[in-house]
Amino acid sequence: MNQNLYRMTSLYLLPVLLAAPTGHAEEVTYADLAALVQTRCVLCHSGPAAPLGLKLDSLDNLLAGSQNGPVVKAGNPAESELIRRLKGLSLPRMPMTGPPFLTEQEIDLFERWVAAGLPHGAPPPAAAVARAELRAQPGEPVSYARVAPIFAQRCAKCHAEGRAPEGYVLTSYQATVSRAERARVVPGFAEASELVRRIRGQALPRMPHDGPPYLDDAEIALISAWINQGARDAQGNAAPSPSGARVRLHGRLGAGWTLDGLRLIVDSATRVDNAPVAGDYVQVRGRIAADGSVVAERIKPRALD
Repeated sequence: MNQNLYRMTSLYLLPVLLAAPTGHAEEVTYADLAALVQTRCVLCHSGPAAPLGLKLDSLDNLLAGSQNGPVVKAGNPAESELIRRLKGLSLPRMPMTGPPFLTEQEIDLFERWVAAGLPHGAPPPAAAVARAELRAQPGEPVSYARVAPIFAQRCAKCHAEGRAPEGYVLTSYQATVSRAERARVVPGFAEASELVRRIRGQALPRMPHDGPPYLDDAEIALISAWINQGARDAQGNAAPSPSGARVRLHGRLGAGWTLDGLRLIVDSATRVDNAPVAGDYVQVRGRIAADGSVVAERIKPRALD
């Protein structure tokens, strides 16, 4: 979600927050939460690809819960998974586009609603924010807030804490851009990013693993633009320089030591196994140079699965 929309939502909710008495005597209803849910949750939790089937685009869907059962328990905020996720007591913390996460006052509203027994309340003046308002404005940089819903809907079911293949987690910004083991996202260089090569099908197996359908062209273009613009966090801050980051890439070897058009730097220090030729599917291990090319440390053919 873009920052202008977040500020607009905060202003809309300000009268509700200020009206809340210290003693919590005033009952909070779903009507008091609807705009906040719509702007911070629905972007991921809607449609057929909603994570774990949890749709938050209506009160009925919220109460229906996920594949794991109810996410709110009337009168019991402490055991309501929705509250635990908002607080970060259960991981990944929500919303996945955070930080910023919800404020303490906003989370308190949810807790009071659950404690009161999940009252519906009258429909608010602006029960929903038009989907068009959630789109980035022309010329606005692509931040993590724009791509996080795609990761949440199509990737997080596999790439989550405790079950992520090769330990690669896609449920937070920090984990997505991490280069602890190797860089899957190379800020400024989508072509050298393993994540992009997987969702395009240049590297196999193609991701998401439950495809087809795979990501559509617009989704792939958005993720590529996010990386090419520096893999910015939700506040618009670019990730650190990728120079020196270790990578492991798969793809088709091309003439002149290229990988699907990506330049490889091959010299006497590069280990080349089994004499691969142009057209072979290969694995390349190496490091990122300052210009985004890959300093190849090892190239070897790989069998197609």
